[in-house]
Amino acid sequence: MERKILTNLIAWKNDPRRMPLILNGARQVGKTYILQEFGRRYYKNTVHVNLETNLLINSYFDNNIEPKRIIEFLEATVNEKIVPGDTLLILDEIQSCERALLSLKVFCEEAPEYHIVAAGSLLGVAINREKYSYPVGKVNELSLYPLDFEEFLWAINKERLADLIRKHFATNEALPEALHQDAIEAYKKYLIIGGMPAVVNEYIDNKSLVNVPVIQNRIINEYIADMAKYANASTSVKVRACYNSIPAQLAKYNKKFQYKVVLHGGSTSIFGESIDWLYFAGIALKCRKINNGNVPIAVNVDLSDFKLYMSDVGMLTLKSGMPQSIILSELNDDNTFIGALTENYIAQAFAANAIPLYYWRSDNAAEVDFVLQYDSKVIPVEVKAGLHTRSKSLNVFMEKYKSEYGIRISQKNFGFANQIKVVPLYAAFCL
Repeated sequence: MERKILTNLIAWKNDPRRMPLILNGARQVGKTYILQEFGRRYYKNTVHVNLETNLLINSYFDNNIEPKRIIEFLEATVNEKIVPGDTLLILDEIQSCERALLSLKVFCEEAPEYHIVAAGSLLGVAINREKYSYPVGKVNELSLYPLDFEEFLWAINKERLADLIRKHFATNEALPEALHQDAIEAYKKYLIIGGMPAVVNEYIDNKSLVNVPVIQNRIINEYIADMAKYANASTSVKVRACYNSIPAQLAKYNKKFQYKVVLHGGSTSIFGESIDWLYFAGIALKCRKINNGNVPIAVNVDLSDFKLYMSDVGMLTLKSGMPQSIILSELNDDNTFIGALTENYIAQAFAANAIPLYYWRSDNAAEVDFVLQYDSKVIPVEVKAGLHTRSKSLNVFMEKYKSEYGIRISQKNFGFANQIKVVPLYAAFCL
């Protein structure tokens, strides 16, 4: 299973200023797999240590974390030589060992010749909850997300289609209708399957969607177990309530996250910490409202107003109870929740491309689903689930903030007219 992040890992390996690397990401997005594959392809040997399950090694970090001492102990424990430049050392689930995290700073300063990668499923949660001394300025960082739609196409042997989508995105020339329909069909399957590697593998192995929910349920159960393990009892209940409310939040006409949907009388003081937990755990995406479309848009954020999406659209499909048959149907335009799934898919695609998530809403109810900033350009993005794309909000924003052009994402083929770049839903990964 090819992942785009491999390119970043290769660049890290070849960087003469390389520091120990932390790979962040939610549980089950494929961090361990891609790191082991990276080691297999580009190093003579790989040493993998899981600090959550290997308590012997975990406890050894409690004492002196001088690099030579740590390396000698690891070599004796795994019975393998760790050679600078030739060995990739993977410290997995590093959030389970505070001193191991601190050791990355020491390795950076005293033994930079070692190639060390740390992975943590709940590192953000742990750092914000405990007294962790994060090695600021002494580590490189990357984030891994579920497979985006392009990686999904690679996984199902549609690499050529992915290449053509990128080509036609650049030229605004429509794809041949047969290929357009093929891409739309694959996109609809992606709404069901999502991008979690285990779920994608299930679909590839069995060429069926029947068991997809089984694997998704297993992953959700792991998330729930983490909520109990990495949060106190009171917070755990609130985190789970907020997570379970996401489908209902997105089903509303106004998708702004409302605490009263979680619990009558709910407020920021009650559930704010739980929202942060979901965000730092990487299993929810936060899209913040901006008050205006002036550059830089990041300074125009309304901190009290945001939407919450699931980090994987397949999980949202499962949690919402949306029947697979409705998603696959050609007659689903009347189903309003398809629009919520579509927005979640776009949010996921943008997050995977490291695009910050913002949306805009005016006082008179005009709303633009996403707003992007490319250098000095502010570009509004409107998302439509089907072929019906009439909406005034995009034009309202463009006129108000003098946007050079806008983007409309829908089931329509590529095109460009009236300062609107028309992008098919399956091409969101190109943005």
